[in-house]
Amino acid sequence: MAKYKKGMLIYNGNAGQKDAEKTLGICVPIISLHVEQLLLLQTSKPLDAQEYCRSHGENMDIVIILGGDGTVHECINGLGGLIQRPVIAILPGGTCNDFSRTLGIPQNLKKATESLFAGEIRGTDAAETSEGYFLNFWGIGLVAETSENINDTEKALLGKVSYFLSAFRTIKSMKPFHFRLKLDDTWIEEEAIMVLIANGKIIGTNVLPHPDIKIDDGLADIFIIKEASFSLIKEVMTMKDNIEWNHIDSQLMHYQASSMQIETKEEMSVDTDGEVYSKTPETITILHNHFQMLSPKEQI
Repeated sequence: MAKYKKGMLIYNGNAGQKDAEKTLGICVPIISLHVEQLLLLQTSKPLDAQEYCRSHGENMDIVIILGGDGTVHECINGLGGLIQRPVIAILPGGTCNDFSRTLGIPQNLKKATESLFAGEIRGTDAAETSEGYFLNFWGIGLVAETSENINDTEKALLGKVSYFLSAFRTIKSMKPFHFRLKLDDTWIEEEAIMVLIANGKIIGTNVLPHPDIKIDDGLADIFIIKEASFSLIKEVMTMKDNIEWNHIDSQLMHYQASSMQIETKEEMSVDTDGEVYSKTPETITILHNHFQMLSPKEQI
């Protein structure tokens, strides 16, 4: 007997017919063992995934997202405002697949599908902004300019490495900006080259440098880099969980909060889950366990 009566699989139609046939051929036979009625929906343009989720989400017991971080972002923005939200399963289909990595999902599609449907449902926080929702991160300064400066040719050829190349190019011209940030009831006023508000623990396939980041604690982790430093950026980008936090340069500050309000002297571009969608100022609220997601039993 299938565990889920109705399900929807959303996949990227821009990947090409042969690629789509291959990936669907890997995951659909496994999914069909657990979902009685499965609706397959192919995206063909931006916001298709968001619209599919908004239109069909409340009629589904599970929504399976086969795609990268951008597709995941669209889907959670379609599902986030629904009163009855289905269980979500994320299958890796992009360049970095950061949030699936945060959930401990294998990056091999067959193993990912098998481990998810043999896994468990866990509550997962979401962050709400004036523009919608995000799962992984919200950032201004270096992180946003890096995304805007990524060379499309490099991205196609080098994948995740293109993010590092762009970051090192960008930092050469980064100048500190002035900001005011309210963390719950406390205001911070500083200059920095980056403010990063994280719900997930991985960006560009790299683990963020703090051992206490959790996706189900009702808190965001806020990282502020005060000055441009090649050595600091390299250390942050290559850091793993087992390195002591104290080892990091004092130019990197860390806070936790459930609500945030940020203002900048000049309007700044915002990178949300890997794409630049909006501008400052912004108010962000963490919604505790807003989504229910499938994850493997072995957690990272």
